[in-house]
Amino acid sequence: MRYASLGTRTETEAMMRSNERKRVVVIGAGIVGASLAYHLASKGAHVTIVDANGIASGVTQTSFAWINATQIPEDPIALLRSQAIMEYHRLEAEVSGLEVLWTGALSYTSAALHAHKLGDGQTAQLVARAQISELEPGLRNPPEHAVHEPEQGALDAVAATHALVAAAVNHGANVLTGTKVVGFSTTGRRTTGVETTAGWMEADVVVCAAGIGTLALVQMLGATLPIKASPAIFIRYEAQPRFVQSIISGPDFEIRQGADGALLAAEDFLDDSLENSPEALASRTAEAIRFHFDGIGPLRTEVACIGLRPIAADGLPVVGFLPSYTGFYVCTMHPGVTLAAVVGRLASEEILGACEPAVLLPCRPERFLQWQQKYLDGE
Repeated sequence: MRYASLGTRTETEAMMRSNERKRVVVIGAGIVGASLAYHLASKGAHVTIVDANGIASGVTQTSFAWINATQIPEDPIALLRSQAIMEYHRLEAEVSGLEVLWTGALSYTSAALHAHKLGDGQTAQLVARAQISELEPGLRNPPEHAVHEPEQGALDAVAATHALVAAAVNHGANVLTGTKVVGFSTTGRRTTGVETTAGWMEADVVVCAAGIGTLALVQMLGATLPIKASPAIFIRYEAQPRFVQSIISGPDFEIRQGADGALLAAEDFLDDSLENSPEALASRTAEAIRFHFDGIGPLRTEVACIGLRPIAADGLPVVGFLPSYTGFYVCTMHPGVTLAAVVGRLASEEILGACEPAVLLPCRPERFLQWQQKYLDGE
């Protein structure tokens, strides 16, 4: 499928003029690839998005899509995470159809309460039972304390991805869905093009934002990265609208309500047994929600499935040019939705030569060079 351009590209900035002819192929039409494509196209690059399936057809469609700046102690990407919320406010102003529900979040897991005690989270507030009842009047027995982060929000990740793709097209980008990448052309160690089921296309830079498909694509170049698929359960219920007010993270569930009224839940993947299947977990989670909320009514499961998140061996994003392969940029991460806005902007600036963002240094593929050598040696 090829999207027609929705408008002509304006050339009002020096960066746009200097990058007008830079050809960038973005592999992957999830929210990370869509953000990269939008930011690149808006800066004047000639962008083509390629996806083997469709827009937001991978893990993006099974994301809980909680936008937060939560950091763990001594987090190497703390500064990057801290910019996530601000960057989504920017995108909301720039991209038509991209809307975030800034509902705030209530967390009362032992981990959240412990992190707050240690002083993590700049805007987090410790609230008592009375205030929790005001924030979530449906809760039957509110906890004694919870961590309230009013600046946090969530979005419809699929709708946001389509909005970003449409905005990229408006800046001149082309979109090829149902198009599989089958190889790359190289000159020495420089990537010069992409071979697809729709034909060959030249590229000055290839950006790989294919989620768990990244590993197979990198291996086509004779390289590798320690990226694995990490499963998680995504559940969508038909529910009474506007009942849950915030994003709620408690010991028994993690839930939020979408703009369309659907109640969304995220659960850890336990194992492949029938008792821990997505359907079984959806049933148990619904029971827990009904137990903790008065008057929520019936919850009918619409979707219960496994999403496969791309996670590197050390848990950090992988963002940067692949070592020894000029022109091949990798961008894969978890949490992808949370970081899509900030990484899309920073990576686009780096790809087009404007800067080398210091906040991305912990994310570089070079940190796996020793692992890469072992792979090449057959160990």
